[in-house]
Amino acid sequence: MEPVQNEKPIEQLTFREAMAELDGIVGTLESNTLELEDSLAKYERGVALLRALRGRLCDAQQKVDVLMGQLEPEVSDEQRDTTLS
Repeated sequence: MEPVQNEKPIEQLTFREAMAELDGIVGTLESNTLELEDSLAKYERGVALLRALRGRLCDAQQKVDVLMGQLEPEVSDEQRDTTLS
């Protein structure tokens, strides 16, 4: 799908911009005011936005996991609580 005149490519949108656009698309689709072809185009853009947002969230989670791993020292077997409470 080619971008509409005023649509920025998804990779150029900030996370917040992409979320706002996706929210607008959902509202428009729920209003049931578009022609079928326009609805399909909006739906396609929404799916692409959602895919990109999920990818960014996954990347951010991986970065957080790496950073948290750097902060927390590895627990040795002697230090690990293996008792059942």
